[in-house]
Amino acid sequence: MTLLDTVDGPARLRGMTADELTELAAEIRALLIDRVSRTGGHLGPNLGVVELTIALHTVFDSPRDRVLWDTGHQSYVHKVLTGRRAGFERLRKTGGMSGYPSRAESEHDLVENSHASTALSYADGLSRADAYAGRGDRAVVAVIGDGAMTGGMAWEAVNNIGGGPDRPLVIVLNDNERSYAPTQGGVADHLARLRAGEGPAVFEQLGLSYIGRVDGHDIAALQDALRRARDMRRPVLVHAVTEKGRGFVHTENNELDRGHAIKPIDPATGRPLAGSSGRSFTSVFGQRIADIAEHREDVVAITAAMLEPTGLVPMQERFPDRVIDVGIAEQHAVTLAAGLSMGGMHPVVAIYSTFVNRALDQLLMDVALHRRGVTFVLDRSGVTGDDGPSHNGVWDMSVLQVVPGLRIAAPRDAARLGELLEEAVAWEEGPTLVRFPKGAAGADVPAEAVFSGVDVLRRSGPLDVLVVSVGALAGLALDVADRVRAQGAGVTVVDPRWVSPVSPVLADLARRHRLVATVEDNSRVAGVGAAIAQSLHDAGVGTPLRSFGVPRRFLDHGSRADVLSLCGLTACDVSDAVIEALSRTDGRPAPGMDDELARLASGTINGKDQ
Repeated sequence: MTLLDTVDGPARLRGMTADELTELAAEIRALLIDRVSRTGGHLGPNLGVVELTIALHTVFDSPRDRVLWDTGHQSYVHKVLTGRRAGFERLRKTGGMSGYPSRAESEHDLVENSHASTALSYADGLSRADAYAGRGDRAVVAVIGDGAMTGGMAWEAVNNIGGGPDRPLVIVLNDNERSYAPTQGGVADHLARLRAGEGPAVFEQLGLSYIGRVDGHDIAALQDALRRARDMRRPVLVHAVTEKGRGFVHTENNELDRGHAIKPIDPATGRPLAGSSGRSFTSVFGQRIADIAEHREDVVAITAAMLEPTGLVPMQERFPDRVIDVGIAEQHAVTLAAGLSMGGMHPVVAIYSTFVNRALDQLLMDVALHRRGVTFVLDRSGVTGDDGPSHNGVWDMSVLQVVPGLRIAAPRDAARLGELLEEAVAWEEGPTLVRFPKGAAGADVPAEAVFSGVDVLRRSGPLDVLVVSVGALAGLALDVADRVRAQGAGVTVVDPRWVSPVSPVLADLARRHRLVATVEDNSRVAGVGAAIAQSLHDAGVGTPLRSFGVPRRFLDHGSRADVLSLCGLTACDVSDAVIEALSRTDGRPAPGMDDELARLASGTINGKDQ
């Protein structure tokens, strides 16, 4: 039996000797390398916090003392030590263990979002709540990385923690010099000086006590520092210096991201186990924006600590001075873009869909209100799957359709991504947005015809059902069309490409069909389907509409296919619902058509006759 076999909770650690804790750290690393190599997940961040997590759980008494993990992708060791070792067999799988803290899994988890720079605010609130209740017998501990410390929200919290009342609050700054990639900016420079023993810590000047620098891989030193911080009974920052990816040659030697997030790999070689599934939307964007920058010297790209994940490495390599990494600071990124646009540049803000929610005010008031020519590129839009509820990008087309003047494009394939990106960057009358999902772009889906600017992907039989396909769900929409046609109904499948504002052509088409069905991997609430329904109502079109999308709930982690299935977004589910809805219509033939639509209905319009 190994030491790890005996650990069923944090209390077991407090009876171990120093040598046993060192051995336990080695066993945990071996477990992580073995399990995460099989399942995929955040390997590098967790290899870097093994000793730190052990020290935390020997000094503090979780869950009585509350331990918060900013971002949360470094919580695997915490999960091991709180009795969830068996869960790593199904890490990030449907019905399995989450890759982030999860309140449903354990009383040791309080905060389960995976957005950065929030833990200090939670900690401020929790510690103040204890103070209001007169409870001073427990501590709040927030573990935050140096990357997350580039976020403005973290400094808003530091400002209030340092200026607030004394209470037992410990901030553990896990400084590994990286977020996804090396940390950039003045915060990184300041921490480098502190690591070198130069100058006072800015944290002390803001009212916090400071303990550092501490070797984040020396359990005894960490325990000593954490005990000192705990016993001060006031806000203290412990500066622990760690190495991301420590203990695994393939993460230690990966200077790009130190194994931040991996797919299943061969642990002997570090190479992915599965073969390539083709070009990803991200790589297509990355190559195309670099090509655009070749002939558009005014194009500047902005990323929020996600250079490689958003595909900007090719542009950074070719035009290093025209790629700006602002750190985990989405709000600053967007208003920076507004300023660049005012100065004559055309900024392209590349960001994850779920993270753009953090900068809605800036997009609305700083960019759109001023009608600035800024292009937003949202990666990981729609259902992303295994990262869970905080990473699914299923709100952008609901939230952002309220922004006046914002044009939103949803490319269905790689070819359309390139075309729409070119169109977006060429538009200078206001902001534009191009959104696409995580993963392979798949085969291109050519249009059979173009009807007044709207791509017609399929036209078969009478004008019964108009299916409006949004973005990467074109394949699903075509499968639905085949199933509906097999039931004897006619189908037209169209892709508007630009989904907001809604093209008036859709009202013209809807008027001539018995039923409209919209298919999107965005929330049904205020999504594209809802916008089209409003457009039909405003145009006086009474054709019934059935919208298919993501229900109004947070989606658990799992494969993209599994999550879509749980949302009812399968060809079988959608086609059955369409046939049922069609049966409730009056069955009258479509009204008269103009000549062009008549030729479309008869199939005489094709890719060459437009």
